[in-house]
Amino acid sequence: MVSTYKKYKVFVVIFLLFNIQLVYAGPPFDTDDPEPVKFKHWEYYISSINSFHAGVWSGTSPHLELNYGLIPNVQVHLLLPMNYTYSGHNGADFGYADTELGVKFRFIQETDNMPQIGTFPIIEMPTVKNNEFSDGKAKIYLPVWIQKSWGKLTTYGGGGYWINPGQGNKNWIFSGWEIQYDFSNTITLGGELYFHSADSKNTKPGTGFNMGGSINPSEKFHFIFSFGHTVSKDNTFTSYLGLLWTI
Repeated sequence: MVSTYKKYKVFVVIFLLFNIQLVYAGPPFDTDDPEPVKFKHWEYYISSINSFHAGVWSGTSPHLELNYGLIPNVQVHLLLPMNYTYSGHNGADFGYADTELGVKFRFIQETDNMPQIGTFPIIEMPTVKNNEFSDGKAKIYLPVWIQKSWGKLTTYGGGGYWINPGQGNKNWIFSGWEIQYDFSNTITLGGELYFHSADSKNTKPGTGFNMGGSINPSEKFHFIFSFGHTVSKDNTFTSYLGLLWTI
C-alpha cells in the first residue's frame, strides 16, 4: 500500500511540473504572439490556470503577470505563480513555483504584405525551495512568433525550444497556431491548436486545442478565458480564467 502511494505521488508531481511548463504563454492561450506592449504602457494580469487529468487537478491559484513596454518594440515580462495540486488520494498542496522572466522583441514590423515577427525568450528561475512545485533547475524557452491581421481577423503562431535540465528531464519543443476574430469592441473569440514533444522520460508528446477569447467592458479592463482538451491519449482538460488591466 505504501509503495503504491509513493508511486502515485511521484506521478502527480511529474504531471504537475509538465503542465506548469506548458501554460505560461500568451493569455488566454498557450500559443504566443510577437506583439509587445506599447512603449511606456503596462499590462497587469491576475489569472488561474487549471488542468485535470486522471483524477488530479493542478494549476495556479492564482498567478500574477506584469508586462511593460520598456522601449519601442521591446517588452519586459514577470510572472509570479502560486501553484496547487489536488487529488482524492493526496488532498491539496499549495506552494510558490518558479519565477518567470522574459523579454519580447519584435524585429519585423507588420505591413500589408509582411507579417510582424518577434521572439520572446523566457527563463523560469527557481526561487523558493519547494520539491512539490520546482525541481530546482532553471528552464529556458527560445521561441519565434509570427502574426498577421486583416481587419477584424488576426492569426498568429510559431514555436520554440525548451532547455529543460534536471534528472529524467528532456529538452522539448512547443508549437502552436491561433486565429481570432473581433466580433465587436466588446467581444473577441478564437481558438488554437498546439503540439508539444515529451519533456521527460516519463511523459509523451501531446496535441490539443483551446477555444476562448476576451470580453472587454472598457479599453482598460478585459475578462479573458479559454477552455480546451487534448486530442492525444492523455485525455487532459484545461482552462484559463483571468482579468487583464491595461494602462
